[in-house]
Amino acid sequence: MNDLPPGWAEASLGEIADTSLGKMLDRGKATGKHTVPYLRNVNVQWGRIDLDDVLTMEIPPEEQDFFKLEPRDLLVCEGGEVGRCAIWAGDAEYMAFQKALHRVRPHAGIEVKYLRYLMEYMSLSRMLVPYSTGSTIKHLSQQQLRRLPIVIPPTPEQCRIVAALEGLLSRLERGTEQVAKLIRRIDRFRDALMAAACTGRLKGDSYYDFAAVKLASADSIDGDLPDIPSHWSWARLSEIAEVVGGVTKDSKKQSDPALPEVPYLRVANVQRGRLDLANVSYIRVPPQKARQLELRPGDVLLNEGGDRDKLGRGWIWEGQIPGCIHQNHVFRARVLDSVLHPKLLAWHANGFGKRWCEVNGKQSVNLASISLAKIKMLPLPLPPIEEQKQLVAEAEQYLTLLDNAERTARASLSRAYELRKSLLTEAFAGRLVEQDPADEPASVLLERIRAERVVQGPVRRTRRGKGEKAPQKETLL
Repeated sequence: MNDLPPGWAEASLGEIADTSLGKMLDRGKATGKHTVPYLRNVNVQWGRIDLDDVLTMEIPPEEQDFFKLEPRDLLVCEGGEVGRCAIWAGDAEYMAFQKALHRVRPHAGIEVKYLRYLMEYMSLSRMLVPYSTGSTIKHLSQQQLRRLPIVIPPTPEQCRIVAALEGLLSRLERGTEQVAKLIRRIDRFRDALMAAACTGRLKGDSYYDFAAVKLASADSIDGDLPDIPSHWSWARLSEIAEVVGGVTKDSKKQSDPALPEVPYLRVANVQRGRLDLANVSYIRVPPQKARQLELRPGDVLLNEGGDRDKLGRGWIWEGQIPGCIHQNHVFRARVLDSVLHPKLLAWHANGFGKRWCEVNGKQSVNLASISLAKIKMLPLPLPPIEEQKQLVAEAEQYLTLLDNAERTARASLSRAYELRKSLLTEAFAGRLVEQDPADEPASVLLERIRAERVVQGPVRRTRRGKGEKAPQKETLL
């Protein structure tokens, strides 16, 4: 940003805008007398405010004016995805904001939409990284926010840049939304295709004589089972497979150098319909335990816990890592005597099994889980062995087409992302719209802002609470 276009200038964000952090949430002091709605980090997405889940907090009447959002305030995330921002449009009579958000109020002559797009450009270009702190969760302190270097075109050019970006990016966003819808449709079609393969409907209703074949030991835990061909049968997972839990991490054993380290799969590695092996951890276990739990090609891995929608999800081990085992939160189902093709088992578990596990699992405050005893009761449609290979082969033909279509769609999203980044780069390099020599230079605008702030005097930065230090005076740069 050193080589500025004609008429542009550079200043810190603190020079051209007033900033403040929101109200700290303190439920211990709540009385319920002065509750107001407020925005959190999660409500602020790139370019939009999500009002679907707005909470309330208590703010004393004497502090409510300070924490009230005004139309055209820019809200910037302090933590997580630092810099993510959106403009408050005044969609409610009163709205406050939490301490996880910065409120930025630009001075006259600084277009707030220009700042919103500039923050996105700085995020995509990783220009915010040097100003962020924290190893795991990043934070952008108010002091660092005010230090951000901001390139400033003349005010009319700011407006021209915003108009050009909104026109171009709106077309790009419409295209990416259509691609995203296509990917969602592909996912639904894939789920329907796998369900059809597992229930004999891949060739249509005329292919088989369908009947409501029931489990001999059916009870209330199963709910409504889908109809399957009359010559098929139902079985429990424990009847057709050896199902076991994995190794529990023992901190004492991890410090024993005499025990060998072996790779092991965690819930994060076992996704729905695929295995993510980019980050496989190692664990120390006795050799005998490692041999007992060593995975074999064809083993189906199913998750025991996590979020509720993760229960039962899984895929097939193909021997990618020699000597690999699995943790206790991942079940291993090893089909006995090849009575069921592993892919039919995995497809069924990721479809019907997902809903079945959600009903039969249990939920704690933060996590869901399903017991080994319950997962063994998972009902499975059992086609004759001679039909299974044909069902899998036909389904895979269609799945290959869907996978290719999804790869093409995701490649389009990647190109759209790069195009968006390129447009923002051109905009803030002064190459997206033409400069007008008749525009008042940004340096004159900055001098006027400085003069106005001298007249106004020091700005109070934060609302002081009980026990807090007195606010510091602002330094005029």
